[in-house]
Amino acid sequence: MKYRNLLPLAILLLAVLRVNAQDSYLSTRTYFLHKGEKLDVYLMYGDQFKDIDEYKYDAAKVKKFMLYDGGKKINLMTAAKDSASPVMSSVMNNPGISVVEMTYDIPVTAIDREVYGQYLNNEGLTKLAETVNNSNQSRFREKKTSYVKLAVMIDKPGSGEFDKQLGQDFEIVFKQNPYKLNYGDDFTGTLYYKGKPLKGAPVDIFLKVPSGNIYPDRVTTNDKGEFSTTVTREGVYLFRSVRTEASKGTDTDFETIQTAFTFLFNSSNTRTMDFKSFGLSDRH
Repeated sequence: MKYRNLLPLAILLLAVLRVNAQDSYLSTRTYFLHKGEKLDVYLMYGDQFKDIDEYKYDAAKVKKFMLYDGGKKINLMTAAKDSASPVMSSVMNNPGISVVEMTYDIPVTAIDREVYGQYLNNEGLTKLAETVNNSNQSRFREKKTSYVKLAVMIDKPGSGEFDKQLGQDFEIVFKQNPYKLNYGDDFTGTLYYKGKPLKGAPVDIFLKVPSGNIYPDRVTTNDKGEFSTTVTREGVYLFRSVRTEASKGTDTDFETIQTAFTFLFNSSNTRTMDFKSFGLSDRH
């Protein structure tokens, strides 16, 4: 069942939740590994899983970088190197589900009023777009922080941190193990803002299949902050949501936070789909 309660337009003027912005997310060469194999993780960005490109590691922008593996919490920032690609490369030795998370700051971006207003209109945020278009300000400054997570499987779909809050300000938490799914299963999660479930918030779900086709869906959280979708195809899933608020400071006009969680669904948990299946092999 999908929850589709819409936010009142009045609230959108002060706090906008939008999900079609350019997103950051974590990707990997393969989502199914065996013990002793290396996990390479890339920090990607694109629009609706399209126009994919890559961020190299930048210590000045990374605020948190963790690996949750075999019940252990590992700080990846201590070994990470500037300009590295992949941003993480580590041998995995513990069977089960491992989760990588990162908090990444994107510098303030100045956006022309007309461009920003048109963008907001394209998002369906007409009231906010009117406010921007009617302003005497020629440019709007936006600061963005991305909270991104990735789940992979080592040998078997055991336990992991996919169903736990990891302390991100804006966070998606799954209720089921994504590597135990079958066709037709309902897959549910909760969207949290500052540690509390966020109701009435849109969450976009993008599924990319090996052919490169992308299947989008949008769901809305219920009063408990929960959302749900039905698993119908195999491929890489990107769950994400974006929240924009008027800035309380003077250095920016808007502050945006984005959350994203990626994993791969394959009913047989095999390597029939990997990094090269999604148009990234030409870079690595």
